[in-house]
Amino acid sequence: MSLKEQFGKDVLLTGWGHSRFGKLTDETLESLIVHVAAEAIGNAGIEPGQIDEIYVGQFNSGMMPLAFPSSLALQVSPDLANVPSTRVENACASGSAAFQQGTKSLLAGTARTVLVIGAEKMTHAGADVVGAGLLGADYDMAGKPSTTGFTGLFAEVAKHYEKRYGPVSDVLGTIAAKNHRNGVDNPYAQLRKDLGEEFCRTVSDKNPMVADPLRRTDCSPVSDGAAAVVLSVAPTGGATAPVRLAGFGQANDFFPADRRDPTAFAATRASWLRALAMAGVGLEDLDFAEVHDCFTIAELLMYEAMGLTEPGQGSRAVREGWVFKDGKLPINVSGGLKAKGHPVGATGVSQHVIAAMQLTGTAGGMQLPAPRRAAVQNMGGVGIANYVSVLEAV
Repeated sequence: MSLKEQFGKDVLLTGWGHSRFGKLTDETLESLIVHVAAEAIGNAGIEPGQIDEIYVGQFNSGMMPLAFPSSLALQVSPDLANVPSTRVENACASGSAAFQQGTKSLLAGTARTVLVIGAEKMTHAGADVVGAGLLGADYDMAGKPSTTGFTGLFAEVAKHYEKRYGPVSDVLGTIAAKNHRNGVDNPYAQLRKDLGEEFCRTVSDKNPMVADPLRRTDCSPVSDGAAAVVLSVAPTGGATAPVRLAGFGQANDFFPADRRDPTAFAATRASWLRALAMAGVGLEDLDFAEVHDCFTIAELLMYEAMGLTEPGQGSRAVREGWVFKDGKLPINVSGGLKAKGHPVGATGVSQHVIAAMQLTGTAGGMQLPAPRRAAVQNMGGVGIANYVSVLEAV
């Protein structure tokens, strides 16, 4: 049973916008939001006055003084005056949280056209501020000093995984190299350089160990950026064909680390099962997926959480080439968070936009051959807040 069959109406992605990701010193949070919002509205072929509601995904967590950005999108046009707008926050999954809130407004019938924006400014803040802000998404480390920040938390995940299943350093290096290679073709990506497997697998002056066993190339960069999407219940005559939301899922795990298996990402698995069940499809029906690779160990665990391999066998998907651009289920053709960048509040919306571009044949150098169905997975914390969407070409 698809979303449309379950709720009796379509949810369509009818327009989108995307900024470049990176250190954008000439941009403000406001300019980023206004740019992508205007682009999405124009791409959808609608007027600003047709927007019924706005959701803005932003984590912030003290990384910038302005913590109340919900009305910034109104700067696009005077016709947006008095439109309801809400900031949505769920750590690094804030963008997908905003996307699902917009979806639920359409399904509830309280709106027919919703603008969803994800945005973040991070690079202006010092490393200590960014590190402390991101650690606010961890139950055990929030407010505590750390020399390795969130990298240290995922390094512990990697250590637990290696203790249970064996070494993964080389596999993580291959994942990093894959995503850097994919990022070369993404004009929005922050890191557009093919670094090669040998460089990504080797600790060096240019690729130091950040938190054993994670090297710099195993970590997504600090980024600025924004993305936006218009959600509608009917086609709007936009620049491209719309994309259908076929199913979605959300699941949260317990916050304290001692209540979770660090190698299982159980709630991530639950979000995948819910989205696939709503869409009435299996993994074999997907043509590609954009997943949350904040660190390479997260992508490896995602192969297992989504059911591509059995637990402990994620490296098989890499060794046998399943997740490469020409494999049976390409993962992170955009370069992922690893190469595209990770402006945390923007990431989930960006993933939906990139997937929509692929499904409408407008992904440029990233384009896969005629994909029809995709999944997007976005995560906050160490497997805590989890969102999955299944999208289809119309």
